[in-house]
Amino acid sequence: METQIESLRIEALSALAGASDAASLKEVRVNFLGKTGSISLLSEGMRHLSKEDRPLIGKLLNELRTAVTAALNEKEGALAAASDAAAFAFIDATLPGTKPEAGSLHPLTLLVDRAVQIFRRLGFAIADGPDIETEWHCFDALNTPADHPARNEQDTFYLPDGHLLRTHTSSIQIRTMVQQPPPIRIIAPGAAYRRDEVDATHLAQFTQMEGLYVAPKVSLADLKGTIEFFFHELFGPGTEIRFRPHFFPFTEPSYEIDIRTEALGGKWMELAGCGMVDPAVFAEVNKARGDDAYDPEKISGFAFGFGLDRLAMNLTGISDIRMLTQNDLRFLSRFNSL
Repeated sequence: METQIESLRIEALSALAGASDAASLKEVRVNFLGKTGSISLLSEGMRHLSKEDRPLIGKLLNELRTAVTAALNEKEGALAAASDAAAFAFIDATLPGTKPEAGSLHPLTLLVDRAVQIFRRLGFAIADGPDIETEWHCFDALNTPADHPARNEQDTFYLPDGHLLRTHTSSIQIRTMVQQPPPIRIIAPGAAYRRDEVDATHLAQFTQMEGLYVAPKVSLADLKGTIEFFFHELFGPGTEIRFRPHFFPFTEPSYEIDIRTEALGGKWMELAGCGMVDPAVFAEVNKARGDDAYDPEKISGFAFGFGLDRLAMNLTGISDIRMLTQNDLRFLSRFNSL
């Protein structure tokens, strides 16, 4: 058996020397060290040996297995090194390297961050909610009548189970009021969805930020001061701001907000909507809560909302809103701040 062990050693090392790739190396490993390999089969013959011969033969078999395994690992390392050398053979290490490109945040992300920073200075906290909403949170609780155009399937994405993709982040305002009593002061940035035809000024999915402040004795003056502070911080202290009477089901009185600044061409532009929270909204919230925490005789509040995509267009000077969604690095690389 000693002769067989020595013969196997010579045969295994010879086979390893002739292995030229990973496949042939694997074949050698299986042939000699596998469960049915030559060394394993030879080891099974140990049971036929006498007690006197077993220690010596067992030692020789272990030495054989160790030697073949070490040679296999060495050969594997040599083949890997040769493969790496071949892969880098055509690389000229003296050529200048490729300059890494520094990435930056998306213009909308930069604008959201900046808007949040401004409102945080006024004491507003960030609130969040689901993109898939119920009609109650999105319309009923916001005093939107059943025949309102916004509730039409031509304007809103309805799901088979009766839920819908929220058309504004006002639903987050409702959820916040249902969950906690006043005072509350929140902003709600997030995606909104409408069945708009996608063109240079409209998207089916856009980014919106809404705000809500509810507490005792909140007035229209508080609303005006908040809005003016935000747009002065965003566009500059020379920005002119005007409030035009409007109608929204969930606020009374309601206003459209226009701004004018020389940096944006000196023309009035409509950028946002706002108003004092309609008492009907508070009544719906009280029903859902089962109390009178939002008693309109004791508290009041204001709400506002604007599309961040439109603001980004004005701040960056782009003329097509679709540029914000096309992931064109030639466009996106222009921005590192807003």
